[in-house]
Parts: sequence; C-alpha cells; structure tokens
Amino acid sequence: MSMHKIALLTLTLSGLTAGAAIAAESPKLGQPITEKDAAAWNQSIGPDGVGLPPGRGTVKRGAEVYAAKCEICHAAKGAGTPADRLVGGQGSLDSAQPIKTVGSYWPYATTLFDYVRRAMPLNEPQSLSAEEVYAVSAYVLNLNGVVNEKFIADAKSMPQVKMPNRDNFFVVYPGNLP
Repeated sequence: MSMHKIALLTLTLSGLTAGAAIAAESPKLGQPITEKDAAAWNQSIGPDGVGLPPGRGTVKRGAEVYAAKCEICHAAKGAGTPADRLVGGQGSLDSAQPIKTVGSYWPYATTLFDYVRRAMPLNEPQSLSAEEVYAVSAYVLNLNGVVNEKFIADAKSMPQVKMPNRDNFFVVYPGNLP
C-alpha cells in the first residue's frame, strides 16, 4: 500500500473516531417532545374549516384585541411597520410592485384564522384564545372590506367568506374546498 493511501486511511479513521467522541460529548440540549406537546402545534385548518375550534368573535372585539396585541407590530388598522402590512393592496397583484395583504392576496379566511392562532403574536405564539383569534380575524377581514362590521366569525361563517383573490389560486385538492 502506498504512503498516500496509508496516510488517507489514517486520517479517515482518526476523523471518524473524533466525530464519535464529539457526538458523545454534545451538550444534550432540549428534550424529546411528548405527544401532548406535539398536538398543540398540530392544528392545521383547511379552506373547508375542518378543525376550526368552538368560539366566536366580533369585529368590535377584534379591534380591542388587535389594539392590545397586534398593533405594536402591524400598526394602527393594519397599515404595517415594522411587521407586514395587513390591509389594502387590492388590484395591485399584477403591478410591478404588488402589495400582498390579507385582503389582496390570501385565498381563504380560514387561512387567516389558522395563521393567527398558530403564529401570533410573534412574541407569544399560540397565546390567543379561540375567541380572540376569531375576533382579530373578523377585524382584519373588516378592515379589508371583505366583511361588514356586524360579521361574527366562527367555525360556520369563516369557510363561507369569499376572499377577493380566491379565484386566482390553482386548486390542487378540490374536494376540500367550501
């Protein structure tokens, strides 16, 4: 065997041994997730509303929750800054600078509920009650002119909301649509 092959073999074996030693000495951060903890994050809601929880929320209550928990990032009435703008942009998607908001881009109201429940507020995801999420959803939909101020968001009404851009999405699973 040539010297180069012996040297390469020695380096390879040394690397494998060192790698195993490093892995054995890892800081062992975290812990295995329990089924209960995983279930808290496994809460997808499709366009048909399957999976929406009990509860309801009004536009008026949504304005209160929004002011307390959302406005700091999304500004008054969803104008944006520092976080994404939530309102406006209708008719801008085919322009050179489209404005993608809940009202101009999102295809389903249930997506709004799902996202807010799962990820907002950014500093405390999943901290809002179902009633608060329904209320904030109703408020944001109202700000975008999608629903009127008397709209009550719940598991029955959310899948029935016709978003302005719904028809501009490709339907991959048509059996799951409202």
